[in-house]
Amino acid sequence: MNKKLLIGTGVAFSLLFSPFSQAFAEEPTTGERKQVDNVAHRGAAGYAPENTIAGFDLAVDMKADYIEIDVQRSKDGELVVIHDTTVDRTTDGTGKVGDLTLEQLRILDAGSWKGEEFAGEPIPTFEEILDRYHGKVGILIELKAPELYPGIEEQVAEALSERNLDKPQNEKIILQSFNFDSMKKMDELLPQVPVGVLTSNRALTTEAALKEISTYAEWFNPSYGIVTEDVVNEVHSQGMQIGSWTVRSREAADFLFDMKVDAIITDYPDYVDPGN
Repeated sequence: MNKKLLIGTGVAFSLLFSPFSQAFAEEPTTGERKQVDNVAHRGAAGYAPENTIAGFDLAVDMKADYIEIDVQRSKDGELVVIHDTTVDRTTDGTGKVGDLTLEQLRILDAGSWKGEEFAGEPIPTFEEILDRYHGKVGILIELKAPELYPGIEEQVAEALSERNLDKPQNEKIILQSFNFDSMKKMDELLPQVPVGVLTSNRALTTEAALKEISTYAEWFNPSYGIVTEDVVNEVHSQGMQIGSWTVRSREAADFLFDMKVDAIITDYPDYVDPGN
């Protein structure tokens, strides 16, 4: 069993069973469905501009258990929340995130592309998101292309530690990345904070691969295209949880419910709510 297994990943909302008392045995259900964490991908990105306060606020209003955010760094060293490594798709600007200062990033309109009602939504800072949402909703923090930003792991760790979010008794924080080396570093820097790895590579679902990943990670988060019952069972057998992405249809949500994953990462939080 991993040293950090499931610490802080569902306690505050009591949505996940205790791994210490039940050890992946009998799982709680709502009706015929296992309880899963409802993770709002980049906020409620199906309804509001991704990675904006408007999107995250809507996710909270929709009773998501977590918001998922993407963290990068500005030219002058500030941590910002945006998915792409350029600003072209989701703002009225152009250029690489890492080539623009915080001031240059903050004046961009990150909302109008989704609808005029969102005009003027700025790119948030990482610290702004932590201060606004910790204690209100879980935060799944993706380090986006950390290889472009040497030392970003230390910066993220410092921001969390300053807010006492590096301790298991605090509210839900999970770190994740496609960069496995980055997550190994986060495991060393914040040994009590759960980390996860993202992948769409079926070769990483073998027993040997998952066993190695479980030496530093608590979550294995694959694209739903490679999720099977065998994969879910193997992830659980290695003492990890599984969260899958990105759900943009009710059919995909139903499939992942049937697979008995632990979290569903979705642009549409209402698709994961059993009441909808």
